[in-house]
Amino acid sequence: MLPVSLIFSSGVASGVNCYAVVLVLGLLGRLGHVAAIPAALERPSVLAAAAVLYFGQFVVGKIPILDSAWDVVHTAVRPVVGGAIAVVMAQQAHASPTATIGAAALGGGSALASHVVKTGMRVGVNASPEPFSNVIASLSEDLGVAGLVSLAVFHPVAAAIVAAVALAIGIALFAMLASWIRRGWRRRRDARRRRRSPGGLNPAAPSPQR
Repeated sequence: MLPVSLIFSSGVASGVNCYAVVLVLGLLGRLGHVAAIPAALERPSVLAAAAVLYFGQFVVGKIPILDSAWDVVHTAVRPVVGGAIAVVMAQQAHASPTATIGAAALGGGSALASHVVKTGMRVGVNASPEPFSNVIASLSEDLGVAGLVSLAVFHPVAAAIVAAVALAIGIALFAMLASWIRRGWRRRRDARRRRRSPGGLNPAAPSPQR
């Protein structure tokens, strides 16, 4: 049977930190002998690569400028990893080719959605002049991913509900943040236009009648 709940939760988590997802799944499968986790994720080479890449993201995530650049680069990487995890899970479940394609779309699509939310929210956090908010946000992401993946392995339906609610809240917050940013840009644009116009008047405003 196709583990839809586990695929969805893993996809959402992959959009935040795909290397942590691979590492946690692989360790749980290797040490806990969890049958739902594909053997491909338990290979020492996969675990070693995931650990190195996770360490890189752990460090970069604490540095605002590097974190934003890292997120841009991973716009393509995280959905691919989320889809790849879904594919190996579908293969282990002996799913049909059609179901495997659907699993890849679910894993990759949910990863892309959470990546967009994560990247947008971190842009606002990274703009803060003090470093503590960046560190707190990065640590919260790491702990949240590890907790969600662990919950998904042992309680997949509950984890899928948590992931869906978190993603919905994130999308709503992202939409609000985007709206605030647009309004701020419009205010700054209007202010520049007023400063450039003669006498500081708005050039769009009608001239006074004499």
